[in-house]
Amino acid sequence: MTERIGVYVCHCGTNIAGVVDVAEVSKWAGERLAHQGVVVSRDYKFMCSSLGQELIQKDIKEFGLTRVVVAACSPHLHEATFRNACKEAGLNPYLCEMVSVREQVSWVHTDKEAATEKAKALIAGGVARVAHNEALEPLRVPIHADTLVVGGGIAGIQAALEIADAGFHVYLVEREPSIGGHMAQFDKTFPTLDCSACILTPKMVQAGSHPNITLLTWSEVTKVDGYVGNFVVSINKKARYIKTEDCTGCGICWEKCPWKVTDEVFEVGMAKRKAVYVPFPQAVPKYPVIDAVNCAYFLKGTCKACEKFCPTNAIDFNQQDETITVQVGNIILATGYDLFDARRIPQYGYGRLDNVYTNLEFERLCNAAGPTGGNIVLRDGKTVPKAVGIVHCVGSRDQNYNAYCSAICCMQSLKFAHLVHERTGADVYNFYIDIRTPSKGYEEFYQRLLEEGTHFVRGKVAEVTDFARTPEEEGRLVIQVEDTLIGKQRRIPVDMVILSAGLQPRHDAKETGKMFGIACSSDGWYIERHPKLDPVATMTEGVFIAGCVQGPKDIPASVAQGAGAAARVLGKIQQKEIALEPVRASINEAQCSGCRICNGLCPFSAILFHEDKMVSEINPALCQGCGTCVAACPAGAISGTCFSNEQILSQIEGLLLLNLDVKEEAAV
Repeated sequence: MTERIGVYVCHCGTNIAGVVDVAEVSKWAGERLAHQGVVVSRDYKFMCSSLGQELIQKDIKEFGLTRVVVAACSPHLHEATFRNACKEAGLNPYLCEMVSVREQVSWVHTDKEAATEKAKALIAGGVARVAHNEALEPLRVPIHADTLVVGGGIAGIQAALEIADAGFHVYLVEREPSIGGHMAQFDKTFPTLDCSACILTPKMVQAGSHPNITLLTWSEVTKVDGYVGNFVVSINKKARYIKTEDCTGCGICWEKCPWKVTDEVFEVGMAKRKAVYVPFPQAVPKYPVIDAVNCAYFLKGTCKACEKFCPTNAIDFNQQDETITVQVGNIILATGYDLFDARRIPQYGYGRLDNVYTNLEFERLCNAAGPTGGNIVLRDGKTVPKAVGIVHCVGSRDQNYNAYCSAICCMQSLKFAHLVHERTGADVYNFYIDIRTPSKGYEEFYQRLLEEGTHFVRGKVAEVTDFARTPEEEGRLVIQVEDTLIGKQRRIPVDMVILSAGLQPRHDAKETGKMFGIACSSDGWYIERHPKLDPVATMTEGVFIAGCVQGPKDIPASVAQGAGAAARVLGKIQQKEIALEPVRASINEAQCSGCRICNGLCPFSAILFHEDKMVSEINPALCQGCGTCVAACPAGAISGTCFSNEQILSQIEGLLLLNLDVKEEAAV
């Protein structure tokens, strides 16, 4: 063998050494794989430590190593660590191969003898493969300084402001007429009970007037092309039928509009709005939108009251949708969440029993700018409830709907209980599975509610009904529940029920994710690059996530993640260029038959088809080296860097220990 290979096996404390005989594996590799080019084999307690890396660097220089195999944790976690160690010792980093003996061996096996043998086989495969590795250089692409932020909720606003304040331009796209997201609908925020509008509005105004932010509301992204540093994004800017350059936001148009419709978006069906409207008084931008679906002019060709009374002639019924194309270097997705549809649990009576509310409906009910001016009353608009039941975990922590915890429901329900106490003096019953108050100040808020006299009933609500069994239940809602703390079934009559519905991914999350080249988990939330160490990046370079698109979280966590995503983007912008992994696929045009099978399979839209030459071509900046096209090509015209046939077949032989059998037969 012409290659000189070093093998390094990590104990990883007891993570690996607790199941695998690391010393035996290291000794075996040095003796049995010597004919494969192994000249040194060592084990060490923590190979990723500074001392462990120095050990590898020392051996590279002393033994003249041309290849390195590290048997340790997942390459996803530490491949960059050991590549950098090799690079500092003068060895091309792509001549280092990692073998996962933690995730693939010690963490999935209990039989120590079998685990040790499997570790040997994996290392044999790694040694056979690394001999065919090639020295590579990273691909460098320039970074366009502009950034696209999709979603104008609190996470998107925070991300946009962080980047804009650093002196770089941001396109902030929001599908609704105003930024603000769900937070704009809330009354108070837990645990400090700050007015939601009071803390959100300054940020909205700042984003709307910032010289480095182009605000594109009433707009949606329709197409994304390109790659990190050079994305080309098409945005459909829907017609407002308002000339914003002339509009002063005076409000005369919606005051004079005679047509009212139920507001299903901002007021969640609790109030009506005009056909020309702004979603709420603090809306940013201040310009109204004409709802063409419900406007009498678009339906019947009559009315035009708004146009007649507008003092600045800002109404333009001939306005058309506009497609805007922008070039950006990075993208942040902060499109938020949808509320679980409580109608899916019919036994809770939502949509059937008048005085059953969802959490978002109650937010509007107790909001000073809401349909009742902040008065907590029943559907008749005047009766103040004397007893209120709040049901936790509606649609969450339920194997029939969403198995995950929605993170905000406990604190949200405690907030509702406080507001009911404060404004009505009613008895409040909180029906919970477990109380979860893990963040700063949350447990203190829970204790405060206990002191206020809130009744806590531990048990999953079975039914909300208006069927009365006793005179006390007549004309009221009855909550049927098993109180697990006392071990009894209870029927508790109340006047109002609030369903604390959970959070779930946007209804179009999968389609949006596909457009941006990222994937969703089984629950539908966008998948981060690493759940602990990189929660804002995705597997598509240059696309980041923030807020509830990654999973349920409260306002402080959303703000922090928005700022974190902005920090990652700023880091790339300030580098001016980025080094991409050279592990990419390429097409041999002479072998390409033009069948286009690969074009439709590429999850990153990295393959182009040239009609003139009838061959496909891979854009290396877009390619992520997944290998889908390599496996699918019927002509064998596509090859993957670091995944050649020689490397894969050699690794398979090593895994099966066939190279050892050949050596023993030759010796005989």
